[in-house]
Amino acid sequence: MFKKILVANRGEIALRVIRTCKEMGIKTVAVYSTADADSLPVKFADEAVCIGPAPSNESYLKMANVIAAAEITNADAIHPGYGFLSENAKFSKICEEHDIKFIGASPEMIDRMGDKANAKATMKAAGVPCVPGSEGVIEDFKECEKLAKETGYPVMLKASAGGGGKGMRAVWKPEDLKDAWDSARQESKAAFGNDDMYMEKLIEEPRHIEIQIVGDSTGRACHLSERDCSVQRRHQKLTEEVPSPFMTNALRKKMGEAAVKAAEYIKYEGAGTVEFLVDKHRNFYFMEMNTRIQVEHPITEQVIDFDLIREQIKVAAGVPIIGINYDPKLHSIECRINAEDPYNDFRPSPGKITVLHAPGGHGVRLDTHVYAGYSIPPNYDSMIAKLITTAQTREEAIHKMKRALDEFVIEGIKTTIPFHRALMDHPDYLAGNYTTKFMEDFEMPPKEEDN
Repeated sequence: MFKKILVANRGEIALRVIRTCKEMGIKTVAVYSTADADSLPVKFADEAVCIGPAPSNESYLKMANVIAAAEITNADAIHPGYGFLSENAKFSKICEEHDIKFIGASPEMIDRMGDKANAKATMKAAGVPCVPGSEGVIEDFKECEKLAKETGYPVMLKASAGGGGKGMRAVWKPEDLKDAWDSARQESKAAFGNDDMYMEKLIEEPRHIEIQIVGDSTGRACHLSERDCSVQRRHQKLTEEVPSPFMTNALRKKMGEAAVKAAEYIKYEGAGTVEFLVDKHRNFYFMEMNTRIQVEHPITEQVIDFDLIREQIKVAAGVPIIGINYDPKLHSIECRINAEDPYNDFRPSPGKITVLHAPGGHGVRLDTHVYAGYSIPPNYDSMIAKLITTAQTREEAIHKMKRALDEFVIEGIKTTIPFHRALMDHPDYLAGNYTTKFMEDFEMPPKEEDN
């Protein structure tokens, strides 16, 4: 087992990893930018190293600085969390070259699954259902036109190197294709330095359902049930739950088997997520694979009583997985609490938290790195907490979430707590009747002081 792990991330995920390491008797090193000098990961880690100024490309994305921090502290492994360097094949390779274990996918696996067009081709070869569309990267607009006609409108243009909704365009009719092609390529080039595009059939009324998998060095894999991530805004998830209200036992079995088949075909090692689009007829199609831990991993942990970070560390150290598939025994919901103003088009709201009262009680979990007096820097993702409630049934988990949201007080900044309160009262959400289009028609109710 590792003696010391450097956590190459910030915020709640860094703190989450540090906590599990402490429980395993493993020393920890936090790296931080000057903007995060007062953060809880820095306070709770055994050691802390400043790796640069606030901009992430000068600190958390600066590979040489992260490796140097690992070397001077004699860390024998690096846990990248999610975001930043977690799916960077070059960084995974550099760790390998410096004899530091990267607690994540191998550089070859990240390359193979990180490019969406290659990932789709690999999954087709594995026999996993894929969305109809291009076999790989589209050469030029002429090929794009031909493919759209063959696939049938509506279609979705996607950046091959994409993520977070960048470089994606839905096209409903032929006359809109050229503008979508040009704008998607421009956005992709700006975001990823790569304007390669591919095309898929646009699945109407889709659910975004992902399967959590873990694979080990022996080539075995298992799944740990599903998560429904369909409530999204601009392709960014807002809340997730497990089990999915759309799921049946038969569908879970099929999707779980497909995800395990995918992982074992590529001999995947570590924790990962196979993401699917599911249509209204419960047909499912491979969308992408994330070769890292997910933001929403706590709800899986809650319903099967399993520490996914611990499992990541054990697998990285060569410990084989137990190899059994899991079905959810409880119901768990996660609300992502962002420093954003839901009454003002979710505009970011960095600043100092003046008052914070955390919710508690049975079945309530709060993963956060913020506290009263903490200043949220404007340089990073706006998520400041994940509120998770777990109960015997979906109805009980929703009631528990409403109560926990009412208890959750954050002053000094705007947060998405009012949005989640409204969501928990929405008739379609309560009925489990939502798709990835849910937020297109969602409207915030008037502020209480406006009534």
